[in-house]
Amino acid sequence: MLLNELQDQLKDADLLYSHAQIKEALMTQANEINQYLNNLSDTAEPAILMPVMNGGLIYAGQLLPMINQPVQIDYIHATRYRNTTTGYELNWKVHPQSPLNNRVVIILDDIFDEGLTLEAIAAYCKQEGASQVLTSVLVTKIHDRRTVAIRPDFSALDVPDRYVFGFGMDYKGQLRNADGIYAIKFFT
Repeated sequence: MLLNELQDQLKDADLLYSHAQIKEALMTQANEINQYLNNLSDTAEPAILMPVMNGGLIYAGQLLPMINQPVQIDYIHATRYRNTTTGYELNWKVHPQSPLNNRVVIILDDIFDEGLTLEAIAAYCKQEGASQVLTSVLVTKIHDRRTVAIRPDFSALDVPDRYVFGFGMDYKGQLRNADGIYAIKFFT
């Protein structure tokens, strides 16, 4: 992909949320997660917080320092998009290294769109014996096309039904590092 195309997309995109707005929403979300984790004090082991790579990386990196309860960190890598703007069948790249049996797992992902990826990851964690599986996302895309029953337990922000990027979400594998959440005006 040409650098000029990426620069044009970023320049022409609509800023939906600035870094400051995202940080404020993440603090609210972290407080909700902390409250939930605080109520788990009788469990033998800390919860496992598991970012979904690559999109969940920046989100988790910003959220995790705000979590004030002991947690274990692991990760999972499963994707449907493969650096494109259209999802396909789920491609598993890395499974968690930690045993999930009898553990509380909170999956951290960048976006809840159709929900297929999040549903499959949650099902995998339950199959591996997790006692509870919760989901936490940076953004929930507002539309009525979902065919899955799963919904995020924690969601920081809502976005319109447009292609969004930045703060971990990509445009054709790029622009994850944009310091805000943007919506594409046009595809190239």
